[in-house]
Amino acid sequence: MLALKLVLVPSFLLFVSLAGRRWGAAVAGRLVGLPLVTGPILFFLSVEQGERFAAAAAGAALSAVFAAMAFGIVYARSAQRRGWPATLLLALPAWLAAALPLTWLPASPLLALLVALPALALAPRLFPAVQAAPGRRQAGPADLLGRMLAGAVLTLVVTAAAETLGQTWSGLLAMFPILATVITVATHRAHGAVDVAVLLRATAGGYYAIVAFCFVLAIALPALGNAGAFALAVAACLAAQATSWRRR
Repeated sequence: MLALKLVLVPSFLLFVSLAGRRWGAAVAGRLVGLPLVTGPILFFLSVEQGERFAAAAAGAALSAVFAAMAFGIVYARSAQRRGWPATLLLALPAWLAAALPLTWLPASPLLALLVALPALALAPRLFPAVQAAPGRRQAGPADLLGRMLAGAVLTLVVTAAAETLGQTWSGLLAMFPILATVITVATHRAHGAVDVAVLLRATAGGYYAIVAFCFVLAIALPALGNAGAFALAVAACLAAQATSWRRR
């Protein structure tokens, strides 16, 4: 299981980084919006802690879309005036401030859905209105390796904490912006504030896939078990991503 944790997220980071290099920040942002970290963490929780534990964590992860939007909006707006270290120091506390009230919510997938969907609907209006310019500097092999190593370290930290903090914090930490942090900071350093805003706006659009994934998983895990619930959740995730992409 440790080897799987070390391989999965860095591989996803590499894939998203190469996709961003090939197709730009908007496509990378859509991919960051997929449950590339949340899904594996919830799977690990289901195997290690049980299906009911993971179902409750999935509900908490669903509500944590609200905190992810807070991170993205604060980072995108702050990046227009500040460098990445100062911006990250503002965005991470914004995530925490938005996540803390979610711990008081009753465990209900429907209630979590009512928290997540308005946040996604409002978020596009709060991002800076910018458009990415062509001719950006590409990330080199050393930069890509640094992203992968950061993703592996963050995944281990989050999953280790999740195993000891209970269902709610396990779910919230499953939605901690691991991919978003690594890809956003790397984009900020390499390409600047405009691409950061494009990336994070696209990520918000991609998060409908995470909403579908977590909602289905929270409902289906106790009834269908791991195989059936995760298969259904992945199908719902891909359908939501395809729908939001067509609307884009």
